[in-house]
Amino acid sequence: MKNYVIIKKKIKSFNNAINVSGDKSISIRCVLLASQGIGSSKIYNLLESEDVINSLKSIKKLGINYKKISNYYLIKGLGPNGFNTNKKISLNAGNSGTFARLILGLLVNANNEIKIIGDKSLSIRDFSRVTEPLKKFGAIISSNKNNLPVKINGTNFLRPINYEEKLGSAQCKSAVILAAIKTPGVTKIKAKKSRDHTELLLKNLGFPIKVNRKKNFDFIEINGQNNFKGFEYTVPGDISSSAFFLVLTLLSKESKLKIKNVNVNKSRTGIIKILNMMNANILLKNKKIYKGEAVSDIYIKSKNNLKGIRCPKSLNSSAIDEFLLIFLVAAKSKGISSFKNLTELNKKESPRLDIAVSFLKRIGIKVIRNNDDIKIYGNSKLELSGKFIINNFKKDHRVFMMSCIAALTLGGKWKIYDKDSINSSFPKFLKLIKKLGAKIN
Repeated sequence: MKNYVIIKKKIKSFNNAINVSGDKSISIRCVLLASQGIGSSKIYNLLESEDVINSLKSIKKLGINYKKISNYYLIKGLGPNGFNTNKKISLNAGNSGTFARLILGLLVNANNEIKIIGDKSLSIRDFSRVTEPLKKFGAIISSNKNNLPVKINGTNFLRPINYEEKLGSAQCKSAVILAAIKTPGVTKIKAKKSRDHTELLLKNLGFPIKVNRKKNFDFIEINGQNNFKGFEYTVPGDISSSAFFLVLTLLSKESKLKIKNVNVNKSRTGIIKILNMMNANILLKNKKIYKGEAVSDIYIKSKNNLKGIRCPKSLNSSAIDEFLLIFLVAAKSKGISSFKNLTELNKKESPRLDIAVSFLKRIGIKVIRNNDDIKIYGNSKLELSGKFIINNFKKDHRVFMMSCIAALTLGGKWKIYDKDSINSSFPKFLKLIKKLGAKIN
């Protein structure tokens, strides 16, 4: 089967409403926390992507049974000491940095050596940012020069730690939180602002976790070795998946879209704040709080007078997965857009900052880069013709999907490789795009 798509025409105007898939970050955390609860958990609207399925397969290897029943997943947790680690096993995280890093936190008391492996992309990402603090709990961890495979052998003599998370990485913070729930005493974390789904889920479960929010940091205390029961949870729509449709609508002509029931946690809505600064008019309606998480319908319509901005560095962490799309909007805006301190962008599934600069130049946009800062000289009249072939060598799902949005809004004839990459995070992407009228072969 071919692993590419061909797009020859821009999308026509549309006026529609859609549901995007369940939030990936929350889906993986639900799977992991359900494995630690006592009794059965029911997870509705769980994202059925490769990353989440790999998470389910891994907890099953650790002795936790699950099955899909009708429209939910039933996970039978055995408590915080329920993992069967009496023999050496290998867990395949696939492409998921979230699962690979967070599961290490839950393995700090493993009885035997557990090896974490992943695909080619994940295997070159830095794991020292997680393994170093986890070693302080007492776990014995080795790696391949700070990359996968990582081997962890836990201890029965865990000790609480004080940890400062300086990168704004929710994965690092969450790995330490999950290790702390298994550790006697109080673990204290000073964490640079990042998504807080783990904290909200634990609070909702009644686990003794305290979060004191300051301007730039959160101060978190976890009182470990407390149990919680199985739970029910309906995963809201993914804001990162929604972002592709926000930009598709924004850059299309005379189009309107409603995206229903999306997670709009303020640690994730940088994309909305930035696009509105660029003169979009994105509205949140029917907002509610569901078990600590903000959920809303999102309304957006086309705009043809977008403007360049100086993007505040304070929004970087809340939009880190969406910058490829933000750059695309900047390319179609009037004036210069500047972005600073994007170090983390090159530490994702692929070196996204490098790829973005190359992509923008290829479509005729002037870009000036200074280390991790870039300036994009927008062209509000940008229209493409000719042929474009996108070889997504790193098989990055966001590179593939961003390229599709570019093809559908800027024109030209495109052949975009590595279609299968979307299976890791958003398998329904192409189906939803076609629902809006896109012609994709």
